[in-house]
Amino acid sequence: MGACLGVCSLLSCASCLCGTAPCLLCGCCPSTKSSTASRLVFAIFLLLGTLVACIMIIPGVEVGLQKLPWFCTSSTTITGSVNCDVLLGHQAVYRMCFALAAFFFLFIILMICVRSSRDPRAAVQNGFWFFKFLILVGITVGAFFIPNGAFTTVWYYFGMVGGFFFILVQLILIIDFAHSWSQSWLQRADDGNTRCWYAVLLICTVLLYAASIIAVVFLFIYYTKGGDCAHNKAFISLNLIFCIIISIVSILPKVQDAQPHSGLLQASVITLYTMYVTWSAMANVPDRNCNPTLLAFVTNGTTSASASSPAAQWWDAPSIVGLVIFILSTLFISIRSSNNPHVNRLMQTEDSSTEGGCPSSEEGVHQAYDNEEDGVSYNYSFFHFCLFLASLYIMMTLTNWYLPGSSVASLTSPWSAVWVKISSSWVGLLLYLWTLLAPLILSNRDFN
Repeated sequence: MGACLGVCSLLSCASCLCGTAPCLLCGCCPSTKSSTASRLVFAIFLLLGTLVACIMIIPGVEVGLQKLPWFCTSSTTITGSVNCDVLLGHQAVYRMCFALAAFFFLFIILMICVRSSRDPRAAVQNGFWFFKFLILVGITVGAFFIPNGAFTTVWYYFGMVGGFFFILVQLILIIDFAHSWSQSWLQRADDGNTRCWYAVLLICTVLLYAASIIAVVFLFIYYTKGGDCAHNKAFISLNLIFCIIISIVSILPKVQDAQPHSGLLQASVITLYTMYVTWSAMANVPDRNCNPTLLAFVTNGTTSASASSPAAQWWDAPSIVGLVIFILSTLFISIRSSNNPHVNRLMQTEDSSTEGGCPSSEEGVHQAYDNEEDGVSYNYSFFHFCLFLASLYIMMTLTNWYLPGSSVASLTSPWSAVWVKISSSWVGLLLYLWTLLAPLILSNRDFN
């Protein structure tokens, strides 16, 4: 009897791997929509690929990668500046993220114009997970056989553009999160215990602004103290001024009348994130006098890295913070639904205010129910496009946005990476400012 039950269990698992999202829920999982379950599994695929990419840059893993001769032709230093062993991790991250990007790009094309779960392609979106995993593994194996040539340099510029747009996606999510957070707490204050909720709201706002001020102080101390660092001073000062402006605008009487839930809590969240992006940009300034966190394998011709030098260290503090924000953003993209219809139209997702309840099911049975028979609750292709951009962003984050030189003979931190991050912070501030002023400028439209 036990053997029969075991065989049945294996057959059930096999059918789930080839079947749809409902099979993926275990007994401890709550019932949920199949659209949410599918997005979450795709996000897990991305996070698993990210984990593999992180492992690739761990010191010691390059020993196995040295068996691939096209990665690096020597285990000694090249032109006396960069250790070849360090470059192996760089090349591996590029190929792993290339595989992830190719996988999600395939689904971008495949899922164009899917309108409901009645479309046969919807079954591919919400099922066949085992075969999808095999496809991803196959693309990954093939990516590691791509010769060097110009691949890394060309893919670097793809990553820079994709990273820029994913930073904007993160900003949209953070703006939506800030608005939802403030609205939720203000509604609870209106429902009762007003003093308590307003006190908590005030404390969080003060703490966020305090963290932003501390960040500005440290940026001025560590990134403007050596030589002529006028560019760093200008970037930090401009972003500080812009953050002050949005904070003032958020509490203007006319803005408050148009958006009663707008306030300093949202502005403090955006300010802190802007300071992080500024810090990340400063960490890519290719001037060691103005950037003490510049990694050791970036040299100006007078300094060299050896096998025993700190050149083997890939991550700096901004990259670690960026990785954490990336993970949270990826999960948020997968499970989010906003109360703001304009954000939902922008992000091509469902409106939480119109979600239906879970259909009745047997007690103790947890299932994912099909909520897309009449129409998809999110744009399939746009969702995969976001994960495509996320693949490029994490590639740039894990490699510190460093540009490989000719024949991968050197690594440099280019000014283009600095400008991409700084410009993305400015676009994000403008986007948040627009959310404040749009109800005043377009008074004939409903922004409730």
